[in-house]
Amino acid sequence: MSQDVWSAVDDYVGRTLIPADPVLDDVRAATADAGLWPIAVSPPQGKLLHLLARMHGARSILEIGTLGGYSTIWLARALPPDGRLVTLEADRKHAQVAENNLDAAGFGEIVEVKVGKALDTLPSVEGPFDLIFIDADKPNNPEYFRWALRLSRPGSVIIVDNVVRDGALADAGSTDPAIVATREMHELIAAEPRVEATVVQTVGSKGYDGFTLALVTR
Repeated sequence: MSQDVWSAVDDYVGRTLIPADPVLDDVRAATADAGLWPIAVSPPQGKLLHLLARMHGARSILEIGTLGGYSTIWLARALPPDGRLVTLEADRKHAQVAENNLDAAGFGEIVEVKVGKALDTLPSVEGPFDLIFIDADKPNNPEYFRWALRLSRPGSVIIVDNVVRDGALADAGSTDPAIVATREMHELIAAEPRVEATVVQTVGSKGYDGFTLALVTR
């Protein structure tokens, strides 16, 4: 199997199961035009986040790592009319792009964008949240997960993106700070009696990666 095959399958899934969406197309275009890194979730991954939030009946969502707001909009679309979403973005330029995209998508009043390093802004966030999506700087994943636990309740779902990293997650000798921290996060999860979790490996247009899916049980 190759990257070409993975991308072709993603293209097929997008054409077949994800209807044309001018709003999200405009968000991706505006994000690219602003010069932001092309690291947002793919359309199938965005749809997965949306479905997980809907299946869970989430009324409150916390996102750590906004970028241009693409995943934010997928998540916001899963909320009921009285739902709320708080998203944290370290870079002021990224946050402005996201706010413009959220306004254009009709979610400017529902979504609160907090600007600043997440570890600085998290103490000001009021939980609990039904669903927490972590997709920010990987070396801080252990601290982000600890904060997610503080801001959760029994039944909350925590999703951490980009944890497999081309299989490097299995490399105990890696010195890559992202790998070291992500392995530390999984060891933290394994020792945490309040959490049940697994890792789902993925392939697609964004390569070989995966996400951690955790349920707060008590």
